[in-house]
Amino acid sequence: MNLSEEIRRLAREKEAVILAHYYTEGAVQDVADFVGDSLGLAQQAAKTDARIIVMCGVHFMAETCKILCPGKKVLIPDPAASCSLAESCPAEEFAAFVRAHPDHKVVSYVNTSAAVKAVTDVVVTSTNARQIVDSFPKDQPLIFGPDRNLGSYLNDLTGRQMLLWDGACHVHERFSVTKILELKAAYPNAKVLAHPECKAPVLQMADVVGSTAKLLKHAVHSEETEFIVVTESGILHEMKKQAPGKTFIPVPPEVSGEVGCACNECAYMRLNTLDKLHRCLLEETPEVDVPAEVRRKALRPIKRMLDISARLGL
Repeated sequence: MNLSEEIRRLAREKEAVILAHYYTEGAVQDVADFVGDSLGLAQQAAKTDARIIVMCGVHFMAETCKILCPGKKVLIPDPAASCSLAESCPAEEFAAFVRAHPDHKVVSYVNTSAAVKAVTDVVVTSTNARQIVDSFPKDQPLIFGPDRNLGSYLNDLTGRQMLLWDGACHVHERFSVTKILELKAAYPNAKVLAHPECKAPVLQMADVVGSTAKLLKHAVHSEETEFIVVTESGILHEMKKQAPGKTFIPVPPEVSGEVGCACNECAYMRLNTLDKLHRCLLEETPEVDVPAEVRRKALRPIKRMLDISARLGL
């Protein structure tokens, strides 16, 4: 029996569901029960009847699973799988920022720790961020954290002036206009698909801006056949599976002095491997937990996000 088959056998034996983000390596995605973006993974966690949830993603995603499912065992293949965006928003500093603006409601991106979510009014993902921001009265001051690029993009879309926390994703920060222009010259018919965590000049070049799920859906259903993809390159695995006759070109990072880098990968996501997933299921560790008081406070904004998303059909 090969490793993937053994992982599936263990998952059945232990009543475990395996969730994987689009940014993990293809072999991990292929063995998972569900592959999705942050919203999709949270929605799956909220409704699963499995005894164990294995989150092949990053730590904040496993925390979200535990917050939603406190009675279940939540595992992560590698506890070192953090998130540069979440790390850019230390909970104590963000809480002080919130206290300094008591008239503001707090909108936090899902890419944050449970402790940050605990001082938040509503959580958003890139799939539902605009709709949730629009759900607040126009005269309600808002704080948005931690991604300054997504926050700036939302300010432009909604006409608001949300206060932005100065955080960013190390993957999406590395994309540049220069590299995209080079690829557009090489593939003149290709459409540019970009994630809103990218910097504004990059987004201005995009034909479609959206979450990984939105970019995937557009690529699969569009009549176009060539796409320059400006997000973490793991998504290309699912794009190629769902649209095998189309061409998907990853954008390399803008790294001075580095030659031959063909794509932009999240080092944290790549810590999820089949070997670690197998060991994780076999030993039922490492387990992710969230302190009860933090979980209680963080649950409300996450549930509010899920409720609004369900109401809007997202």
